Amino acid sequence: MFANFGRMITAMVTPFAEDGDINYTAAAELTRYLIDSGSTGLVVSGTTGESPVLSREEKLELFRVVVEAAEAKVAVIAGTGGNSTSATVELTEAAEETGVNGIMLVTPYYNKPPQKGLYEHFKAAAAATTLPVMMYNVPGRTGVNMSAETTLKLAEIENIVSVKEASGNLEQAALICKEAPAGFSLYAGDDSLTLPLLSIGATGVVSVASNVAGKKVAEMIGKYLLGDYKSAADLHIDLLPLFKGLFVETNPIPVKAALNLMGFQAGRPRLPLIPLKGEELLRLRKMLQHYGLIG
Repeated sequence: MFANFGRMITAMVTPFAEDGDINYTAAAELTRYLIDSGSTGLVVSGTTGESPVLSREEKLELFRVVVEAAEAKVAVIAGTGGNSTSATVELTEAAEETGVNGIMLVTPYYNKPPQKGLYEHFKAAAAATTLPVMMYNVPGRTGVNMSAETTLKLAEIENIVSVKEASGNLEQAALICKEAPAGFSLYAGDDSLTLPLLSIGATGVVSVASNVAGKKVAEMIGKYLLGDYKSAADLHIDLLPLFKGLFVETNPIPVKAALNLMGFQAGRPRLPLIPLKGEELLRLRKMLQHYGLIG
């Protein structure tokens, strides 16, 4: 078991073939590319991986393919969360059998549970596995914010080891960093907040941008950890247009388009998401050229 998930975890896209099926060969190739680009962990079937439109069988096969391709070089974290606690428990149990190294559980979406409900949901899911669990708080996608108090209460559960905090609330994140028990880590859930959150005690980032610019994101984190705060800040500012550009449309529409432009077989998103086109695609191409990611 990985002792921790490292500093730069990539929220990996799920490649699709022309017929709409998962392109498992491309998924294995992307896994190897992301490892070579500096990823210390891979989240498979998260938001960026289009988890809401993947079947249970597809998710489990994807976990197996990425685990095999990763060759135990990085942590493979299976996104098994959903808005049904019983289904989350069942998928979490099945995911452990595929050889993944960790579990990521998003806050239940649409049904908007109260804080006590969130606690009971995560507690039940964590009890279904012996693997380390990362919680994922993303109110912009789920409609509910998990409070710092609830996060800290859940952090007392032995195998709940971290939270991906994508609320955008620095005060909330700071409280978690300040009060969390030893061994519990907070990860930035927004690329644009990686450096600010590192400065208040975050461990690293679960990154979308590292799908396309992992070496640059890793360099920024590395500069900060070495105490070269000026260089880290300069890199952060330089990367901000990329961070913003990858969210001109709903994630993962732009990042899949970027990977396609870079020569990877990411395919188009599944409906109800649609491919990036027109002026936005042209601007994305120019941005990738600016960063030297394409010719």
